[in-house]
Amino acid sequence: MVGQAGRARRTGQIGRVGVGGRRWVTPRSGPSDGPARAGRACFPAGQRIAPRRASGACPHRGSGLLHRRQDRSQGRGRSADRCHRGGIPRRHAVSFVIGTAGHIDHGKSTLITALTGIDPDRLAEEKRRGMTIDLGFAHLELPSGLEVGVVDVPGHARFIRNMLAGVHGLDAVILVVAADEGVRPQTLEHLQIIDLLEVPSGLVALTKIDLVEADWQQMVTSEVVSTLEKSVLSGARIVPVSAVTRQGLDELLAALDGILAGAKERVDLGRARLPIDRAFTMSGFGTVLTGTLVDGVLSVGDELEMVPQGRTVRVRGLQQHGRKVDVASPGGRLAVNVTGVEKDEVARGDVLAPPGTLSSTRRLDAMVRVLADSPRSLRHGASLTLHTGTVEIGCRAILLEKDSIEPGAQGWVQLYLERPVAARADDRFVLRMPSPSLTLAGGRFADVAPRKHPRHDAAVRESLERRAAGSVLAEELRKYPRGVTVASLLKATLSMEADADTLGARRINDWLWASEHWRALSQRITDELAAYHAAHPLRPGMPREEMRSRSGLPPAAFAAALRGLIDDGTLQERDGEVALPSHHVAMESGEGPASRLVEELARDRFAPPSLVEAMQRSGAGVEVVRALERRGDLVRLSDEVAFTREAYADAVALVKEMVETQGPITVAQLRDRMGASRRPVLALLEHLDAQRITRRVGDARVLR
Repeated sequence: MVGQAGRARRTGQIGRVGVGGRRWVTPRSGPSDGPARAGRACFPAGQRIAPRRASGACPHRGSGLLHRRQDRSQGRGRSADRCHRGGIPRRHAVSFVIGTAGHIDHGKSTLITALTGIDPDRLAEEKRRGMTIDLGFAHLELPSGLEVGVVDVPGHARFIRNMLAGVHGLDAVILVVAADEGVRPQTLEHLQIIDLLEVPSGLVALTKIDLVEADWQQMVTSEVVSTLEKSVLSGARIVPVSAVTRQGLDELLAALDGILAGAKERVDLGRARLPIDRAFTMSGFGTVLTGTLVDGVLSVGDELEMVPQGRTVRVRGLQQHGRKVDVASPGGRLAVNVTGVEKDEVARGDVLAPPGTLSSTRRLDAMVRVLADSPRSLRHGASLTLHTGTVEIGCRAILLEKDSIEPGAQGWVQLYLERPVAARADDRFVLRMPSPSLTLAGGRFADVAPRKHPRHDAAVRESLERRAAGSVLAEELRKYPRGVTVASLLKATLSMEADADTLGARRINDWLWASEHWRALSQRITDELAAYHAAHPLRPGMPREEMRSRSGLPPAAFAAALRGLIDDGTLQERDGEVALPSHHVAMESGEGPASRLVEELARDRFAPPSLVEAMQRSGAGVEVVRALERRGDLVRLSDEVAFTREAYADAVALVKEMVETQGPITVAQLRDRMGASRRPVLALLEHLDAQRITRRVGDARVLR
């Protein structure tokens, strides 16, 4: 077979450089996610070059570029290697990943080897059987100079789970169809998966054209065009190629350049994720994890969380598309050398992310579309297998609107998972039936932290539809009437820092409230305060902690909400008490209890009756006393003694005069001058000590 012949031709070995810079020799078929090439040479030191490559042709075959061997005098990593066309350096920014798809033995791996010089089949069993079983990886340089990662997937139906782990996050796909066989069952199923995952773009490589006549090739081409008509690849370019004669490889590379030129570049959202598709141990380096980086950048030295395990690891080294880097950009194939975890403690489907930026979940809301040509409908309560990112997990589908979703139709579904997984809103997924084994449906997650929903509920459907219309953050906010931190909100979404105006939300520091929740909270607090002021007109406001308790908010949320309400002018705070701006303590005029209390205390200014006695005589309550204190009409010296404002001012002036004229004074001396009993005099001096006006020295007082 062509695939076996293509693999058999490439048995050379290549000298490689490890994560920490150490050289070793590894089979040329080793994963590109692993060791990097030495320096930047196209022909690394130690590589045995096959006869057809000894002429100096670039291993990125088909690019039409020739490369010089590495100038070792410059040292590793300092090579002057440049494509002779324009002298462009090979070190380019990497931001795209492409993948293969197609039926078994249609030549996917052979094509990748012909394009890249890297055999993606890395397992001994794959070599023995001539069949891709698990994911393979390579990288290539396009004619434009763009470097892209390549994911090669297995074509056999038994390994569809591995195929699904490899096609997440692709920027483009090469659907491989053998010209001697045409469209086959796995061609169709892979195309269904590409369609459900909404891979942005792609093309068809019509392989093995050296084995067929022109009229047969034309017939197969027509079959492919017809097959693609209602798929995401409708109208995609079909490029005839042969890995044996190398016919069409240049055209294929140019076509890839064309579709990636119009591809949407990966954006650094500051929320890096690396869904792990492989883990292995490298001698001298430890655990290495591989995957496609999305949503952010990773750097050597970063501390990361492995979700859903919650285990913390540290990045010891990075390789992006086989090259050692200090910082890896979104969209690149990465090998991450980590500390803090062993290979056997990692599972395909685990995700690396900065701590606290990604949550795990066992329940997901999604709009699910059943394949139009599916032989089965999706029924309420069905047991299925969910594939998202690199994870595969059993789940149960709860249909929220109806009892079944027929082929070609779609509906809202809540998925209950067997165990927690890491996911974000808008992530794509595929649902498969375990028996009979077939791809059934797919879609995007609308909510990755939903509550349990009642079925046939119009409000639930409307909320999910708003999410689907692009209001994911706004809908997420509606779930938190008591507010939510920005960090917590962004765990469940894929947004940049939330724009409160765009969301129709109120943001105070790191807290967010949906507009309707903010209005409700503001109204509830103002109503509470209005009632409090009516019940306690002589109090300046409600104690802050009492208001927090009544609000039902946790302390941090309450502090943020109170700050926002004060900034709005809705509330005011003074001395730990909160009030409405319109509230003023209103003392009665004329002969009320307050006036009578002041008169009782003023009758004998330095020898007033006890406070309790004066309150009884005047009919004033505790609220009146506190109000007079706050207004400054009386000064409480102790629980039993209070002076009027005038008496207190005169007493302080007298103490200062005595000390200044005669030195330290005693209680008895002040008692005689004031003409009062010992009780109010002692209360006055202790009060002045507390106010730091006087200081006790033995039995006497001096001024501070």
